Amino acid sequence: MPSENGRLRSTVDEIARSLRSRMTPVNSRFSFLPIFPVGEEDLREYIYDPIAALPKGICDLLPPSGIVLAPYLERAAGRGYPAVVYEKPPESKLIFATRVDGDDFASFFFTVKDEQVSDYHYFLYEALAAVVAQRAPEEVNSEWIALMRSEIEAEVHGEVDERSWRLKQIVLRRPVPARTGGKPFREYATRAFEDTLTLYLHGVCCDIDVDPGPRQLPSRYIRKRLEVLRLRFPPPEGYAVFPEDLNREPAAPKRLV
Repeated sequence: MPSENGRLRSTVDEIARSLRSRMTPVNSRFSFLPIFPVGEEDLREYIYDPIAALPKGICDLLPPSGIVLAPYLERAAGRGYPAVVYEKPPESKLIFATRVDGDDFASFFFTVKDEQVSDYHYFLYEALAAVVAQRAPEEVNSEWIALMRSEIEAEVHGEVDERSWRLKQIVLRRPVPARTGGKPFREYATRAFEDTLTLYLHGVCCDIDVDPGPRQLPSRYIRKRLEVLRLRFPPPEGYAVFPEDLNREPAAPKRLV
């Protein structure tokens, strides 16, 4: 429907209600729909390659899912759903990813026009990691909580992304006996799981670097987290996590750090 200034737009919930039958299947878990012209080579980078790199254990935790490639997503006023638009909105209203959950289907919408493929990959894996965090089995959650508790007790500095770093500061400002319990710690541990899993999935798919910085988690702790995720969610055949895995894989793999 048109907006107040006449630009063509539809909200993502409106599109999600009618798109499932129009989507192209990739496998039993994923399908996709570009709602503007996207070349075949671009579809490989946007859809086929990042899905092929997903560990089976991750796919098993996801609901049937559709990936919608939109030119741009525009933030709604108030609490409304974002809209798909064909002209780039102001930076203050531009968003890069959103999700609409149905009864048995999740629709993931992404801004892709004028965006780097590497940035799209990050937003894709971040969106999937958020769903996995909600659906992870208890043994995964317990193992992760124990790992985060040990880091907090050791007062390990830094995080892998800004949002988990901010939540960590809230936890560290609490009295020592209260740091590893209660809502602030649970929120931090969940966000740290999402951010670390995003890094893990992105790294399995693509050659990426972890940039050092004053807020960056030390590399030995990043590695320990990734080892936990690799054990729980092994990468597909032909992909690797660490440099030393390269010679052990039968096909030419990707590496993370």
